[in-house]
Amino acid sequence: MSTAHTKDTEMTNHSNNPAIGGKTSLKTIREAINDALREEMRRDPTVIVLGEEVSGGAGCEGEDDAYGGVFGVTKGLMPEFGRERVIDTPISEAAIIGAAAGAANNGLRPVAELMFFDFIGVSFDQIFNQAAKFRYMFGGKSKTPMVIRGTVGGGWRAGAQHSSMLHSIVTHIAGLKVVMPANAYDAKGLMVQAIRDDDPVIFLEHKVMYDIACEVPDEQYAIPFGEAAFPRQGSDVTIVAISNMVTHAITVADILAKEGISCDVIDPRTVSPLDHEAILESVEVTGRLVIIDEGNPRCGLATDIAGIVAEHGFYSLKAPIRTVTAPHTPVPFAPELEDAYLPNAEKLMVAVREVLAAGPSGA
Repeated sequence: MSTAHTKDTEMTNHSNNPAIGGKTSLKTIREAINDALREEMRRDPTVIVLGEEVSGGAGCEGEDDAYGGVFGVTKGLMPEFGRERVIDTPISEAAIIGAAAGAANNGLRPVAELMFFDFIGVSFDQIFNQAAKFRYMFGGKSKTPMVIRGTVGGGWRAGAQHSSMLHSIVTHIAGLKVVMPANAYDAKGLMVQAIRDDDPVIFLEHKVMYDIACEVPDEQYAIPFGEAAFPRQGSDVTIVAISNMVTHAITVADILAKEGISCDVIDPRTVSPLDHEAILESVEVTGRLVIIDEGNPRCGLATDIAGIVAEHGFYSLKAPIRTVTAPHTPVPFAPELEDAYLPNAEKLMVAVREVLAAGPSGA
């Protein structure tokens, strides 16, 4: 068995995390992130939250704390921490990220929300040319402990301008850490780690996953970056799945398990840093690799992971690597077209069966 399997296994079995063993509650990803924000704001008075409608009702008639962001993730924070720490901003992504970067360099730990990560272009200079480079430009003497939260992904019927999967863009940028949780347990632990980190962290939340729930410890815990999780273990084929695609990978693994085929499902949890050792060790055991990612194929994360394995694990492979991604087009708005656009369990199943049929054992 690969040494990579000494890390987390089942989503609900995180036995090597000290938080497990205490009281847990069934929480959605939305609730888990809210818990992490609340607990860290209580623990550390330098943590602030800023973004559009993160509390609501500022400067106008209506209910205070009306929204908690468009997806309700920050709901309830403003009544406890006040408007000095839960800050409604103008509709200006450049202002939000610029203010967060400045605050992070002056003793605060801001958590900034980009309502939809598609809007990163408006604030890209502040992220790419400022926050990501501060520590490097100042010889390691400057810290930029900021978190940028944003929603990604299709399936919400939100059209091309609100449905992109742009994680590969920020993964490419040196100086940023990129987090993509696939369940509520990971979302809480990774958010705590992100807030405590001294470098800028991009925290990407798939918008169709907010209501997915699992058991989450009520106490504080942090999940280190760069350590993959193994929601399923097996020896016949490795499936690397990103964000929402983890759900599809588990579905396929469970179906194939009934046929006597065991899949090693890897959820990287963070794509920068990437736990490439876990992936390579798994492929060394299985000899077969399928990667499923909602991003576009050109210069995407699936291509990156395939390249790592082709370069460093080529002689372990028994069959060609397969990738399952969205096509190289914007996300369609029509529901039927959006469903056809998105990777899913059916497409992954086809790819896995093709990889299993190829090579020596499939001859």
